[in-house]
Amino acid sequence: MNKELIDRCIELAIAEDIGDGDHSSLCCLPPDKKGIAKLFSKDTGIIAGIDIAERIFSRFDGNLKFISEKSDGDQILPGELIFTVEGSELYILQAERLVLNVMQRMSGIATQTKYYVNLLNGLNTKILDTRKTTPGFRAFEKEAVRIGGGMNHRFGLYDMIMLKDNHIDFSGGIENAIEAANSYIKENCKDLKIEVETRSVDDVRRVLKYGGVQRIMLDNFSIQDTIEAVKMIDGKVETESSGGITSETIRSYAECGVDFISVGALTHQVKSLDMSLKVQI
Repeated sequence: MNKELIDRCIELAIAEDIGDGDHSSLCCLPPDKKGIAKLFSKDTGIIAGIDIAERIFSRFDGNLKFISEKSDGDQILPGELIFTVEGSELYILQAERLVLNVMQRMSGIATQTKYYVNLLNGLNTKILDTRKTTPGFRAFEKEAVRIGGGMNHRFGLYDMIMLKDNHIDFSGGIENAIEAANSYIKENCKDLKIEVETRSVDDVRRVLKYGGVQRIMLDNFSIQDTIEAVKMIDGKVETESSGGITSETIRSYAECGVDFISVGALTHQVKSLDMSLKVQI
C-alpha cells in the first residue's frame, strides 16, 4: 500500500466532504464529549479497508481508540462486528461517511476479486486489475484487488509502457512502436517494462520476430488462437489475455497457459458491500 498516496487521497476526500465544517455535528456535539461506535457488516463477502479506516479516524483525531475485530481479507457475514472506535463523538461522526464509502466499495472489489481468483484454483494464471478505475479512488481500488488475492497491473501511465492498438496504429505498425519504445527508454534512462497488445496470431509472430518486449497481450483472442499463441511464444516472454473474458470463460483461457488475465470488471462492475456504523448509547 502506497501510504503517502493513500493519505493524499484521504485529505482530498475530507476537504470534499467537510468544507468549512460539519455543521450538523458542530451544532449539537461538543468536541470533548466521548462516545463509542461499532461497525457491523450487513452483507457476506471479503472485508477490505480496515487499515485505511484507522488512518482516516487518526487523521480526524489521533486520540481515537480503534479496535479491530477483523483483518483485511477476512470473510464476513451479516451482523458481524468489524471494529469499534472510541473517543470524540464529534470526530467519529465527521469520519463516518468517508470510512463507510471507502470500506464498502473496497470490500465489494475485494469480494469480486476473490470470486475470480477462486475460479482459477489449481492453475498458475494470475488475475490482474486494469486502469478502469474511479478517478481519485484508484489507490483504494487497487489495494482492494490485492486484498482480494489479485495482482496489480501498472498503477498509471508512468510505471510501465503498454503499446496498445492506438499507439501501434499511430506509430505505423508494431515494429515502429516497439523500436520507439526501446529508444525512449534508452534516451531517458528509464527502467520500464514494455508490453505490446496483439490482435491476431500474425501480430504475435511479428512481435516475437522483432523482440524488445517483456510481455505480449493477447487481446480479444479466441480460445483456439490463445492456445496457438501461447505455444508459439513458448515462455520467451510473459503472456496476458484480455478483452471480453467473463467469469464463464476465464478458466478456459487460463487453461491455455497464459501467465496473466486482466479483468476490468474487478473495479468497474462492482456491488459495494453494505455496512452500518452504530453509536453505542
